[in-house]
Amino acid sequence: MKYTYIFPTILIALDVLSAIVYGFSKDWRQVIYWIAAATLSTCVTYRQGGTL
Repeated sequence: MKYTYIFPTILIALDVLSAIVYGFSKDWRQVIYWIAAATLSTCVTYRQGGTL
């Protein structure tokens, strides 16, 4: 893993953990929000090839 991926990976993990916590309280809108945030962060961070 590259050194530059450490912080984004931590943020992605926190997004997933937030989704889990909201899942226990059955707040499905927040679960969807945090899963979408984790997915978007993952796609942007670990995209293959190309430039923005």
